[in-house]
Formats: sequence, C-alpha cells, structure tokens
Amino acid sequence: MSAGHIAVTTPVPDEPVIVCETPQDECGVRDVLDRLGDKWSVYVVVELASGIRRFKELQRAIPGSISQRMLTLTVRRLERDGLVKRTVYPTVPPQVEYELTEMGHSLTHLVKALADWSIAHRPAIAASHAAWDAAHTEPTTTE
Repeated sequence: MSAGHIAVTTPVPDEPVIVCETPQDECGVRDVLDRLGDKWSVYVVVELASGIRRFKELQRAIPGSISQRMLTLTVRRLERDGLVKRTVYPTVPPQVEYELTEMGHSLTHLVKALADWSIAHRPAIAASHAAWDAAHTEPTTTE
C-alpha cells in the first residue's frame, strides 16, 4: 500500500481528503468521476483491457445491450480523455478498432479493485438494503 493511498484512506482529522488549489478547481476529480461513473465507460474499459476490439465485437461483449449510438458516444468520450485509441483502416467499408492507451491500461487495476470490492461487499450491501427498507417502510393498514 502506498503512502498516498494510506493518506487518502486514513485522513487526518479536520483535513480534507483531497487538496485542490482552489475550491473551483476540484483537481479534475469531478471530470474523472463523471466519466467513470456513467453507465457504459467502465464496461468499455474492462472489455478493452483484454485487447483490441472492433466496434461490433465491443458492442456484443458489453452486457446490457448498449446501442450503437451510446457506444459511439462512450468511446468518443474515452478517446477524448486519452483512455482509448481509435484506429481506422482504409478499407471498404472502413474497419475501426479500439484499444486502451497506456493511460487507459493504468486505470484497469483501479477498476478491478472496485469490482473486487463490490463482489466482496455485495452480501453486506444487500443486507443493509433489506434492513433499511424494513425500517423505512410504512406499515399497511387494512380497513
């Protein structure tokens, strides 16, 4: 575990976890969280972590029936962020391939850690949901 990781997970009382130059700056954290918090970006990153994919291969591999339009928007955003490289080959019709950039690959261990955490805590989260729902459900009255 790195010192930076320890500093983030064990903050000093009365000190912010993330320190930015100005409150308006937000250190770019919001942009990254917006991208990775959307419905499809993590799926694209996970799928491309295993290698280069053509558009239709990528579309078929992503669970949840992503539309062509949504996949196009997602890979464009990831390309703009520097996480995905798009290569177009001059064939008829054009062949397009997508792959993670070096920066995109550097993100995969974080995505895997998040997935591992999610799997490990799924039963506890489900139990918490059930307890919360039971405590916050109004009893039905029969007349």
